[in-house]
Amino acid sequence: MIDQSPTQESTDPNSEGQHYVLQLFVTGISLNSVRAIANIKQICEQYLPGKYSLEIIDVHQQKMLAEREQLIALPLLIKRSPLPERRLIGDLSDTKKVLSGLGITN
Repeated sequence: MIDQSPTQESTDPNSEGQHYVLQLFVTGISLNSVRAIANIKQICEQYLPGKYSLEIIDVHQQKMLAEREQLIALPLLIKRSPLPERRLIGDLSDTKKVLSGLGITN
């Protein structure tokens, strides 16, 4: 399952001029995967509207990509850009922790 979420323009001063490139690795439709997808979409729409691209990758369907990334736990969110690259593990339900991991101050 790959989902390229649409984006909208934003006037959020915390993300001004920065576009966030995110990849979320999940395992099918497991409960944690479904939660992680819902949580990251909500966080992105609230804090990064128009300033992000989100790719959702099911490791069962994209085994080679998962192996290349050397995944140790799932769900796993990788922030590719802006640098530095960061990795967050879990269902992404702790919004403050996710925002901190993404380098976003609210």
